[in-house]
Amino acid sequence: MTINATDLDYRELNETLRNSRGKCNITNCLGQRFLAAGISDKNITVSGIPGNALGAYLNGARIEVMGNAQDAVGDTMNDGSIVIHGSVGDAVGYAMRGGRIYVQGSAGYRAGIHMKAYKEKQPTLIIGGKAGSFLGEYQAGGMIIVLGLEDSDRPIVGNFPSTGMHGGKMLLRSDCKGIHFPHQVHVRPADKEDMKEASHYLRHYCTYFNFDLQELLDHPFTVVTPDSSNPYRQMYVAN
Repeated sequence: MTINATDLDYRELNETLRNSRGKCNITNCLGQRFLAAGISDKNITVSGIPGNALGAYLNGARIEVMGNAQDAVGDTMNDGSIVIHGSVGDAVGYAMRGGRIYVQGSAGYRAGIHMKAYKEKQPTLIIGGKAGSFLGEYQAGGMIIVLGLEDSDRPIVGNFPSTGMHGGKMLLRSDCKGIHFPHQVHVRPADKEDMKEASHYLRHYCTYFNFDLQELLDHPFTVVTPDSSNPYRQMYVAN
């Protein structure tokens, strides 16, 4: 089914989407919010630029955006996948607790803030370009991967990465020289086990965006994990 989003506000567009059957193609999307929020059983392709909170509370559906997206993509998503053929605004993956988000380009501030994991739920956020300040702020679980493929002189991450991090893992395709991390985290070069863990997601990234896997791997990666004695853990996680 094809839905032309021209002249539809976000309520009308979401109601039409929920009543559709089978694979759904949304055309001429222009800033409609909460698109596909909470949906669990659809395969959705979006042409245009969806508004804030695309795929919020997503529960198993697959969303592919053929362009950029705005803030809070995948807010508190539980399962499923979101693929963005462009860049995203702030707070992508905010509090996500499952599923996968693949961003071909870059992300704004506070990507992966409050990400968490529970039992089999292990959320993953992959950013192909660079990330703004406060990446992984208060991260409690899951994995964040930033590849730094954007052609610019700025660092792979902005200021204050991993602030308050008390769980999960971050992999940055960089030696991270000159980047300041808080003293509550461990920062070290990635080893074979780290790359084995990330390889599944990197292969998917390359498939979605037609990138060469070996080119990704022919570069140092840095791993960031919380200190086991991190005081933040006492505040947020039961021991």
